[in-house]
Amino acid sequence: MRNFIALPLLLSIGTTFAQEHAHHSMPVQAQTQDAHPAPLQPAEAETQTSAQPAAVSASGYRPAALTDADRAAAFPVLPSHHEHADPLVWMLQADRFEWTQAGALAWAGTAWIGHDRGRLWLRSEGERTHGNTSARLEALWGKPVSAWWDVLAGVRHDRGHGPARDWLAVGVQGLAPYKFEVQATAYLGSGGRSLLHAEVEYEMLLTNKLMLQPRIEASVHGRDDRMRGIGAGLSETSAGLRLRYEIRREFAPYIGYAWAQKHGRTASLAEAAGGTANESGWVAGLRFWF
Repeated sequence: MRNFIALPLLLSIGTTFAQEHAHHSMPVQAQTQDAHPAPLQPAEAETQTSAQPAAVSASGYRPAALTDADRAAAFPVLPSHHEHADPLVWMLQADRFEWTQAGALAWAGTAWIGHDRGRLWLRSEGERTHGNTSARLEALWGKPVSAWWDVLAGVRHDRGHGPARDWLAVGVQGLAPYKFEVQATAYLGSGGRSLLHAEVEYEMLLTNKLMLQPRIEASVHGRDDRMRGIGAGLSETSAGLRLRYEIRREFAPYIGYAWAQKHGRTASLAEAAGGTANESGWVAGLRFWF
């Protein structure tokens, strides 16, 4: 009886031991392959992905599949800069419109109209004192050669202090390093007359509204023009220092001090005519643009 009961128990223990031994003796490569299935090939992955239905939210809503029209609306093709029209733009600016201590009304200003590829520039400078007006007017076509510089060519007309003079003009204007505004123009007139004029100015920001503007200019003539009181060589230099308050960017009153000095034969001709070779005094005026 005791042997009859022990026999089934021994058979059960032997079967369990055989199964565990067979499991632990399985090759490592087979276990690894079962734990990490081989990756799908690209074609199989694409087929499997396209076969998967769209995700369904907890409420049962199934979003619609994206179309080419949806992608085009979300990521439109932006037009390049060259596809934009080059509009006609213009500006009028009075750099100086002032009364001087000598009792003269003086002005200097520019106006331009055109496109990015080229503009017509009008420049004027002069003064009116004791009923007499001395001024110059220039009409120039400007072509940009860089982001900061234009080349200009055109004509100039002078009147006052003798007979009127006309000139052909060519020059440059722009913004030099450290933000110096520069103009340099060469002129050729009848009778072999020639002239080189240059001016430089700089704007110093003292506060958001207060600006200090130093400025210098010089003129050099190639030959005498006695009828207008001009001698060959360096004829005149001038400088000014103006402090303006910008009520608005387009409207700024200012006060300042200005100097003007004649040189060489020009100074001699001025003194011979009863004038002086140098002038200086306070100025007050308005700078505006629109």
